[in-house]
Amino acid sequence: MKRIILFSLLAVALGACQSTPRRSETPTFYTSMARADAVVDAAMARDMIGAYRRNKGLGPLVLDPDLQAAAEAEAQAMAAADKPSSADAFKARLAAAGFKAPATNLSAGYHTLAEAFSGWRESPQHDKVLLDLQATRIGIATAYAPNSKYKVYWALVVAADRR
Repeated sequence: MKRIILFSLLAVALGACQSTPRRSETPTFYTSMARADAVVDAAMARDMIGAYRRNKGLGPLVLDPDLQAAAEAEAQAMAAADKPSSADAFKARLAAAGFKAPATNLSAGYHTLAEAFSGWRESPQHDKVLLDLQATRIGIATAYAPNSKYKVYWALVVAADRR
């Protein structure tokens, strides 16, 4: 009787192991943004940039819905114009809207968050934004332009707490 119960339990356990699907999801930082339905994982971006900042002794960033909306609008504007915007003009608009010490990375051509993050770290000007000492908040967005040579436009915004 013990042997039958043991074999039954073993069969159930093996069956459960075999019926459990394996997760083969690609991490979202490797997801291509070169699709009309693509949306950058803002929380993943915040975490990735936050870990980078933490390794440099800097504080974390929180997602800010207003910065997120501004990044989305700027990414869409760049895609519609089929060229990156002026970072200085965008920062001026953010400051006029009440954002304290805004800094931004506006770029095009990176298809994944991992590519964008790597490119930003390698560029002294863009890395300065990632490591902005005053930054406490973040917004990030992409826009897809299928007929563009760049395909994907990126807008990353960081700022200090509101005035």
